[in-house]
Amino acid sequence: MRLKHIKGAEEAVAQSPCVIHNPKERPGTWHELFGNQNPIHMEIGMGKGRFLMELAEQNPQINYIGVERYSSVLLRALQKMEEAPLRNLYFLCEDAAELEEFFAPGEVERIYLNFSDPWPKARHARRRLTSVNYLNRYKAVLPPQGQLEFKTDNEALFDFSLESVEEAGWQLTGCTRDLHHDPAMNEGNIMTEYEEKFSSRGNPIFKLTAVPPREHC
Repeated sequence: MRLKHIKGAEEAVAQSPCVIHNPKERPGTWHELFGNQNPIHMEIGMGKGRFLMELAEQNPQINYIGVERYSSVLLRALQKMEEAPLRNLYFLCEDAAELEEFFAPGEVERIYLNFSDPWPKARHARRRLTSVNYLNRYKAVLPPQGQLEFKTDNEALFDFSLESVEEAGWQLTGCTRDLHHDPAMNEGNIMTEYEEKFSSRGNPIFKLTAVPPREHC
């Protein structure tokens, strides 16, 4: 995926107090950073931050972490935070492939994936954020009843994700191929920028929720 580089983005990210720059020193201490014991929810590939910032504003009793590896994309979220600061939200400009080095087991209670890059070529399947490879990483930081929520407009990616969930031993707790016409799954839904754009074109939105496999004695 090619992104337009924005001059000064890396410097802005490096200087922002909203960005955590030493996540590998943080496992087990994220609640100390937030100053409370509220549950931690995380979005991976958060883009410009609209979805996560709306969640954080609506739910002050929950702590949020947004992961976005591209500084030129994260910059827009930082600009929004300057306009409307949120005390229960921090960002990471990091690669989600290193997730297990940032959090202790069970430290994150929910993970959101919204309109992730589909990586359509078969040889890139392991890079998809719903691959078994990534599901195993999520399992490492979620508690037994932690939850994964995934939305996309790409049916091929959605089918792949359903297969990955089954292969990785996760339990599917919700599934729809037309989110905006599914009252139960759409309750409380917050739309991302991509979701608005795709749905305005008449594209159905796919969503699944799942919990990690339980360990057996």
